[in-house]
Amino acid sequence: MPFLPEAGLGAFPQSRHKFIILDRDGVINIDRDDYIKTVDEWVPIPGSLEAISRLTKAGYTVGVATNQSGLAKGYFTLETLNAMHNKLNALLQKIGGKIDAIAYCPHNDTDNCNCRKPRPGLILSLESQLAIPAKHAFLVGDKKSDLLASIAVGSQPILVRTGKGTATENALNRDPLFENIPVFENLAQFVDTLLRTTTRSIDSDKNL
Repeated sequence: MPFLPEAGLGAFPQSRHKFIILDRDGVINIDRDDYIKTVDEWVPIPGSLEAISRLTKAGYTVGVATNQSGLAKGYFTLETLNAMHNKLNALLQKIGGKIDAIAYCPHNDTDNCNCRKPRPGLILSLESQLAIPAKHAFLVGDKKSDLLASIAVGSQPILVRTGKGTATENALNRDPLFENIPVFENLAQFVDTLLRTTTRSIDSDKNL
């Protein structure tokens, strides 16, 4: 599954819509096996907020699609979840970043809902909120469910090794469904590569 990141991005057709969809836990913030239950437990991965800020400044729309079964299990309330997202947005605002929309699934994994990844409901919700098609967008995640949701809507899945990403990479390494999915160490490396690749592509077009 792993291959040269820049080759992978360069081979993928860029949409005219600069749209990035991010999983939350394990991509933006440090994940916990016992769930993130309080605002204090919501801790950003080093470099992730700065990466989102670079996307904002480069003109990208950034959405978040996150499964939050801790709500159904009673580990935290909707008020606490909103407070976590307020913390995220406040920290981003200080450095010129922005999350344009957040879609979350409050259900348990046994509820058979349409929104919980790997089903595409959260991504379709972001499409509706932002009036931007997800086809050819990038979806960055650390779990198999993120990759499957991305494939379901025709966006480009990106795997990062933070959170559960390394375990996901090892588990799916021989699965042909996930061949040629770009793998990055973290969100920051993906964003740096994307912006560098995009800039180089624009410069090449100018020289034609």
